[in-house]
Order: sequence, then structure tokens, then C-alpha cells
Amino acid sequence: MAMNDQLLAVVQHIENERGVSREIVLTAIEGAVEAAAKKNINVTSDLRVVIDRKDLSMHVYDKLVCSDIDKGPGFISSAMAARFNHGKPVEEGETIEIEMPPSKLGRIAAQMSRQLIMQKIREAERTNTYSEYKDRVGDIVSGTVSAISHRDTYVTVGKTEMILPGKERIPTESYSVGDPIKAIIKRVDQVAKGPSVILSRSDPKFVEALFRLEVSEIADGIVEIMGVSRDPGYRAKIAVRTSNESVDPVGACVGQKGSRVRTIVNELAGEKIDIVRWNEDIRQYVMGALSPAKLESIEVDPLEPNTVHVVVSSDQYSLAIGKRGQNVRLTTKLTGWHVEIKKSMADASFEDQKAEAIKELAEMFSVSTSVATQIADAGYLNVEGIADEDEVSFIAATGLDEVQAKGVYAAAKAVAALTADAAEEVSEI
Repeated sequence: MAMNDQLLAVVQHIENERGVSREIVLTAIEGAVEAAAKKNINVTSDLRVVIDRKDLSMHVYDKLVCSDIDKGPGFISSAMAARFNHGKPVEEGETIEIEMPPSKLGRIAAQMSRQLIMQKIREAERTNTYSEYKDRVGDIVSGTVSAISHRDTYVTVGKTEMILPGKERIPTESYSVGDPIKAIIKRVDQVAKGPSVILSRSDPKFVEALFRLEVSEIADGIVEIMGVSRDPGYRAKIAVRTSNESVDPVGACVGQKGSRVRTIVNELAGEKIDIVRWNEDIRQYVMGALSPAKLESIEVDPLEPNTVHVVVSSDQYSLAIGKRGQNVRLTTKLTGWHVEIKKSMADASFEDQKAEAIKELAEMFSVSTSVATQIADAGYLNVEGIADEDEVSFIAATGLDEVQAKGVYAAAKAVAALTADAAEEVSEI
């Protein structure tokens, strides 16, 4: 039948071009034709449409009540009912389902069904897209740039168009229609016009996914990624560890002659990557994360939670901080600890040391710079120096108002005691 050939062509086109399964398409067509047909005044609300799954022939059924008195839609005479019932009589008031030719639905129903079919297929297509990608968040997909609108880039992956928003792009990159592109699925949004698959190349998880793809030891679970921090397009840090003593986690990520990490750097348009060995000792972990800067000392703050103080020589300070503070900022994000970096006072002039001491005293005791200067001029450059002195001598040496001097002295004693207790706890960890 011509109708079957036409229907087959529609189904095959939707299957091939839109990636919607045949069953979903046929169910959508049945529902659309049924909905359109029920608007015909000559049928009942019990009408149903069935498409044969083998030859794609369409069958329309309706339920009618047998009656020789009542006429019109919903009723059928006894004689007519018997004909549809293979010659067997149908009793008055009994319901019988008959098959009616699709042509009886009328031209308006046919036109409406075509509109509803496309609507149903679009709905099925959206449902299909959501079902396919909702559980793939975090996966890498490869596609082709299909369009660029303002800052958003549209990427065709298979038969699905996805969106790479401007804020999810690597800022140093530019794209043209037809360019191949890789990204991770960041999320799948359910919106009124259908699900939107949102991609990202700037998310730290993209770096993680690339390492998982490139480094077999990570994919096999031998090497574990402990954290990633990133300044997209410029620099990233990734921390790794392994429980297998025969495996070097950093070396596995770098690859032979740097082949593995080079592949990832190329994918990220030249973004530099620091591979850090994770360590449960936060001091060792921070030290590795700040590399290649050489540190003089690193101490855990006994009072401020998740804070470490790093001291570096003057010539290592810029390297430790990094360009625009990038190195210390990425280290803080990677470790989850606030990292404070200061220059060593060992090679600083006495004036610099005194200026730093005045600044710290003013902050510590919440006093003015002039009061902190009086304390420093008296030879007290830190809390320990004040706490080691007796109160009377401290008051006499600084020349401060007695009430203020006693307040500073008491605070210094308390801080020194707390510091000693906390330092003891940290050393026991």
C-alpha cells in the first residue's frame, strides 16, 4: 500500500536523522492520529489507533453500542453489528468494537494528525536526548562546531546539538564552524523547549577526565586523582597518589618522555600542568604544590584552622606567589588550605625586620601603629619576647599607659600559652 510506503519512509527518516527509535516514532504517530481523530464528531472517545509493527498498516477501532432505536455517533444497528461480528447476533445495549477505514477520519483529522505527529516526535526526541545523556554528566564527548552565537558555541555530537556557553570555554581559544572539539558534559538542563546538554572545557573536571582517558593507571584505579585546581588556558595543578609502591603516580601521568601530559596540554591549547604527589602531611603536600619554588619553612597555624605559613627567601618569593598570585591561589584551591607566604627575615635589613614586627604586633593586639612602634622600639619584636618578660619590666620599658600595657602583656601571655598547647597537638598528629 502507498500509505505503508509513505509511513515507512517517514519512520526511517526520523530513525536515521534524529536518532529516535522506531517504536517511539510509531507510538507517537498512533497517539497523534488518535488525538486528531477524536475531534471528529462521528467517532467516540473510545476510538483507538493501532499501527501493525510488521507491515506498518494502520488500523482504527471504535466502540459502539448496539441499538435499533438510538441513531448517530456511538450507536450501531443490530443488523450492522452482526455483520461486523462475523454474522453472530449482538444483543440490544451490548458494546461492540469495530474496525473502520482510516479514510473515515476525514481530511481535517488527517491534517491535524500530521501536525500532532511532528509535535509528538519532537517530544519523543527531547525525551530520547534526556534519557541518553542524563547519566553521562562528567563524560568526555567529541563533536563538531555547528554554529556560533554571541559567546555561545553550538556543538553537534552524533545527532544531538549541545551548547558550550561562553563561560565554559577556555578563554585563550577561538572556534570556527566545522572545527572538531572535545568537552565534558557538565549538566543536562530540563527546560520548556526540551533538554539542553551543557558542555564545558574550562571546568577542572575536564582536566580530570582527560587524565582518566590518557593515563591507563588512572582508568584502572592504580593511580587516584585527589584534586584538581585550574586557571583555564594558563595553568592547572593535579594531585595524584597510589597505594602501589612499585608505581610512581607522577611519572605515570607524565608518561614516557612526557608523552601523556603533552597530549593533554595540546588538547588544552598549551595550558601548563603541574602534577603534584598527594601527601597526607599538609606541609609536604603544600611544599609539592608550590614547586618549583624552594621553601625555607612551612608551619601549620595553631590558631587559624586550615592555614599554613610559608617562609621563602627573597629570590624565591615571586616564584612561590606566581604571576598575578596564580601559584599560591591554585595551591590553596588544590589543598583546601589557606596558604600565607612571607619573605624570610634572615636576609632582610634590621629596618625591614622591625617594620614587619610592628605590622604583626599591631594586627595581633589590635593596637595602633604608633603603639606597636613603641613596643618594638623597646626591643619586643614578637609575642614570645613579651611573654618571656615580667610585667613590671615590660610596662617600664615601653612607656605605655599602664592599663594599655597590662592589656597587651596579658594578651601576649594568653597567645603564647595557646600557641604552645596547639603546637604540641599538631606535633602529635
